[in-house]
Amino acid sequence: MIVQWEGFLPIEGSVIVIEDDPTLRALMEEIVSEVGGKAISFETADDALTYLLQTHEQCRLVIADHGVPGQIQGIEFIEMVSSRWPSIAAILTSGYLIDPEAVPASSIYLHKPWSLDDFVIAMATLLQPGIAIHKA
Repeated sequence: MIVQWEGFLPIEGSVIVIEDDPTLRALMEEIVSEVGGKAISFETADDALTYLLQTHEQCRLVIADHGVPGQIQGIEFIEMVSSRWPSIAAILTSGYLIDPEAVPASSIYLHKPWSLDDFVIAMATLLQPGIAIHKA
């Protein structure tokens, strides 16, 4: 796959991907990699939170599916991250309809199935606000 966008600045730090569907998780990892990021993936938000609490690596963005296995769901995870690490941006995904009022204010919500373009635009909007990207 080739991401057909220009103007995306290199991502300093890691991008955490939380998705229980292995195919979709691999796709997200590939997209993050193609725009210059380092994806660190988890099947559960519980494992991702443990990683964040133990690592000293800078994380720039979390991408969390809402309906993942474990104790913590996507919305809860993003709320926890936002309160402890306010500089980390967030994208929430879900195949279920989620009330817009329930989505944390600082995050972008992508309803599945999202498009490649929507995913890349959401990352750019959060990681480089005010710097335009365009299709190649």
